[in-house]
Amino acid sequence: MTNLTQLPQTDPLPIFRQRDSIYATDLLGAAVAQFDFFTWLARNPTDVAGVCRAFDFHQRPVDVMLTLFCAMGLIEKRAGIFCVTEMTREHLVSGSQWNLGPYFASLKERPVCRDFVTILRTDKPANWGSYQDEKEWARAMEGVEFAEGFTAAMDCRGVFLGQSLARKVDLSKYSRLLDIGGGSGIYACAIASHYSHLKAAVLERSPVDGIASRKIVERGLTERVGVLNGDFFADPLPAGFDAHLFSNVLHDWDEAAVKRLLSKSHAAMEPGGILIIHDMHLNSDKTGPLPVASYSALLMAVTEGRCYSVSEMELWLKESGFEGMTFEPTAADRSVITARRMG
Repeated sequence: MTNLTQLPQTDPLPIFRQRDSIYATDLLGAAVAQFDFFTWLARNPTDVAGVCRAFDFHQRPVDVMLTLFCAMGLIEKRAGIFCVTEMTREHLVSGSQWNLGPYFASLKERPVCRDFVTILRTDKPANWGSYQDEKEWARAMEGVEFAEGFTAAMDCRGVFLGQSLARKVDLSKYSRLLDIGGGSGIYACAIASHYSHLKAAVLERSPVDGIASRKIVERGLTERVGVLNGDFFADPLPAGFDAHLFSNVLHDWDEAAVKRLLSKSHAAMEPGGILIIHDMHLNSDKTGPLPVASYSALLMAVTEGRCYSVSEMELWLKESGFEGMTFEPTAADRSVITARRMG
């Protein structure tokens, strides 16, 4: 049985960063090799909307791309206007004797690199892992085989991340936690293992609800962690909980969906309750950190979402009726945001 109160002796941060940043180089490759983007930007400093107009791109993927390039030190943002840095002007702009643009030409036919061209133009996520015989992530999760594999991947990282989350959030005054879209239930189980008075429920659709039930049995927590079947978009959130958790969930969905989920949480939560958002968050001006911006490229490619900034979350929480937002780093470039549902 997994001990969900024992941390490893070593920090897996370098391993997490290798996996989480795997798509970032392909997004850079697409910008350089397919569009000669930096040569254009050197001549046309502009904002997100200007890039969208010039290339017929969509806002969400352009937002992710520009955030990544800021975090890489390739462009700078001045009062909302993006321009190239001196390093980029020397090494990624056509006409410079040190231009490395042709060095990226061999990347342009990589599957993920090609996918980014389509995503920028359509705002539609690619098939999972760029596999031609696989669906995009949200639809792929409806199949048992894919759901088993994907949930196992998220579960193994949660054994580490869940404990770090549980140690950062004080739930001593709360009694019932709803883990919304909680996958295997690893985060609910980790929190329950740290707070013996607390009971939790994992809200999931089929077939993931069955996977969660099995994992909770394996972890010996069936008396304190249950599973509820439901669709958090189609159905009202269950009532009777004074703590809600979105762990690595909001980043899968677009801005409109995130706002909708926050509003549904506020409507269903007990007065005086706490909302916990565990994720990777960009800084307020969306210029980094680089590991988060790199992970956002992966999310942009395979989901409808991206990584959101602290300032975006603060605004949307206020609009949904929550108060008193706090932000704190946890582990592996993740962080936790909390807010209160007042009476």
